Amino acid sequence: MTQNRTYTIQPGKGIAGLELEDRPVPTPGRGQVLLRMKAFSLNFRDLLMVDGLYPVAMPERVVPLSDGAGEIVELGEGCNRLAVGDRVCPIFMQSWIGGDMSDADAGSALGGGIDGVLAEYIVVDEAGLVRIPAHMSYADASTLPCAAVTAWNALYGKEPIQPGSTVLTLGTGGVAIWALQLAKAGGAKVIITTSSDAKGERASAMGADHVVNYAKDADWGASVRALTGGRGVDKVVDSAGPGTMAQTMAALRRGGEIAMVGVIAQGTVDPLAILVSGLLVRGIMVGSRQHFENLAAALETHGIAPVIDRSFPFEKAGDAFEYLRKASHLGKVVIELG
Repeated sequence: MTQNRTYTIQPGKGIAGLELEDRPVPTPGRGQVLLRMKAFSLNFRDLLMVDGLYPVAMPERVVPLSDGAGEIVELGEGCNRLAVGDRVCPIFMQSWIGGDMSDADAGSALGGGIDGVLAEYIVVDEAGLVRIPAHMSYADASTLPCAAVTAWNALYGKEPIQPGSTVLTLGTGGVAIWALQLAKAGGAKVIITTSSDAKGERASAMGADHVVNYAKDADWGASVRALTGGRGVDKVVDSAGPGTMAQTMAALRRGGEIAMVGVIAQGTVDPLAILVSGLLVRGIMVGSRQHFENLAAALETHGIAPVIDRSFPFEKAGDAFEYLRKASHLGKVVIELG
């Protein structure tokens, strides 16, 4: 192991600021492990990072991406949770093991304030790893740390859905499709929104009970409520943000929950509407290692696999970013190492 091809970005430089360089293979310290990375997946967050729009302080140059999967090739002193050869994923926030997230945990997010995973070899704390479900490939598993854990936390966190619950999920990106799959596995009914009839047909084929095209229906929140017989949905997995909240509140039952996982759609929020409806708005910052482990157990039990829209070779990582920016995908965009 003499070479470690590593991508870095300069936040604010756009995709053109993504550079591939050779670095030494790192050595794990006490409590750390060395991973040979095999696959990675992209999130909308990664575009915000390269564009310099993510609302956290970042280094002048940083290794991007939070999501990846690899094999343990070396253990540092004191490691005893895992073994060489184990297939693992680093968790999104390396210090968030369980319970409520702390301010310190927020600073341990990969590909943000600290280096991420888009390299041939990385060193991470052993405590910040989760075993890959046995039925999954490395490419499959690379889609889990951010989008899948976020969807799991949104659905089964503080206000877990139950069999027979009704869930509304917005769009057909990574979090939305994972929410569809995980909610259906839990016995829920799922309504999904999209601006594409073709994507809507694919979502229906995956089990969505109803699809609403928001590009054709300006009052889609009321349409969603009508699909529930006027009661409203129990939970919204909202990957859009404040700009859609008037509609999501119209779709939600009294006392229901909006799991806020994204802020793509800018706008203002009417606090009076929250007050009179008694709804809960819960911010979801991905999840802990415990969330990830619970998710992995559920995926293995149900044999659930991710929806991967397209895979790119490691040398074409920039093309993967460009493809994600076009927003024509359904599910996840993956990068694989040969």
